This record gives sequence, C-alpha cells and structure tokens, in this order.
Amino acid sequence: MKKLLLIAAFSISLFAQDIIVKESHCSVNKTVQHIKNIVSKKGLHVFAVINHSGNANAVGMKLNEAKMVIFGNAKLGTSLMQQDMTVGLDLPLRILVYRDTDGKVKMAYRDGSWLANHHLLNAAKKIEKVNNALNKITTKAGQCKKD
Repeated sequence: MKKLLLIAAFSISLFAQDIIVKESHCSVNKTVQHIKNIVSKKGLHVFAVINHSGNANAVGMKLNEAKMVIFGNAKLGTSLMQQDMTVGLDLPLRILVYRDTDGKVKMAYRDGSWLANHHLLNAAKKIEKVNNALNKITTKAGQCKKD
C-alpha cells in the first residue's frame, strides 16, 4: 500500500511540473484582454474565451473568477498534427486566468514539452518556440501599474 501511495504522489508531482503558474498584477479581465491583444498582434488567432466562473454562476454555483483564453497558430498546429493527429486533443493553446483563494490573479498554462512527452513528435524547435511564446505572452500580459 505504501508503494502505491508513493507512486501516486510521485506521478502527481510530475504532472504538476507540466503546468506553469505566474502571478498577474492585473485583474482577471484586464489580463485576459492583454493576452488577447498580445496574441492578435503576434498574428495568432484567438478562437475563444471561456468564462468558467460565468458558466458556474449560470448553474447556480460559485467559482472564483476564471477565464480561459484559447488561441493558436494554424501553421504551427497543423505541422504538429501532421506528425501525430492526436496532438489536436491538446491544441489550440490555452491560458487559464483566475483569481486564487488568496485573491491573487494567476495565469496558468501547460509547458509545451508536455506535447512532446505525450505525443509522437519530433519537434524540439517548435516546442521551444511554443514555450518561449507562452512565457513572453504571460509575462507581458501580467504587467499592470494600476488596475
């Protein structure tokens, strides 16, 4: 039983390393707007913004403010899907913007290496490009003087 718990804990810790969380110095709405603006200026397409807290409210449930920005680059995504169609399960890219239990606004996204580790991809340079883009987008999106 102890071995099973140790394996489960180890697996959870490995999984947690796939998710990068950064603090934003803006409100949830302002951070989302910044992400949309940055992504659009980079020539990427914003497919949708999912309002998780709004959806929870619509069914009479409470959830801290949370919105998911879904965006991507069809050229890059297509080239990855040409290698392994199942990568489409994890594309387009997404950034979750939420208010945590301490009231801080956070941005969370999955490290691009997750794609390479969970799909049959030979795309180290493309994964590095994804990681660099997500890092730059979230760093810039979380910068606010006053909100």
